[in-house]
Amino acid sequence: MVGHSFSAYERELRCLLEGDRSAVLRYSKSIPPIERADLERVVDEPFLVVRGAGSLGFDLVAMRGGLALPVEVKASSEPTIHFTAASGRAAEQLEAHRVSVERVGLVAVYAYRKIGHRNGDSWRLFSAARQPQRGLLGLLARRLPPVERTREGNAVLRWDHGMPLIRFLSTVHTLFEPVALVSP
Repeated sequence: MVGHSFSAYERELRCLLEGDRSAVLRYSKSIPPIERADLERVVDEPFLVVRGAGSLGFDLVAMRGGLALPVEVKASSEPTIHFTAASGRAAEQLEAHRVSVERVGLVAVYAYRKIGHRNGDSWRLFSAARQPQRGLLGLLARRLPPVERTREGNAVLRWDHGMPLIRFLSTVHTLFEPVALVSP
């Protein structure tokens, strides 16, 4: 079964990335206390998130301090999303996303929300394109696990193999933290 982009989950991710205090506090209730600081930091260092439109467009674009990430949101109660379901539309979309971001040097991110996951971070992130080789975006992209391929070459998202949202936010904060300039 192909995961669907359910608007409630898209809104949830958008609110979390935008640092909406109530959304962050609600989501952090299921997060171990040691990880909450990384999540709560997004309240003070949020992304600007724009909703995409169109049948092959991205669901969201998250931007912050020199970083722009087109994001496709998927949700499923299953541990794996197979892109071959639904007449191959998801596979076609993945290829269109890959081509569009590689052409301009960005990284497409697939965000997978595990429906029914109760304990801990229910979001996992994946890179959906060849990673840029240079710069901070390249460092971030190399840390994101890729959308996997089966032996037959079909794309799949395995929730267990994705990067938890909180680790992603921590990585972004570390890599893109403004460097304080010291006067001589």
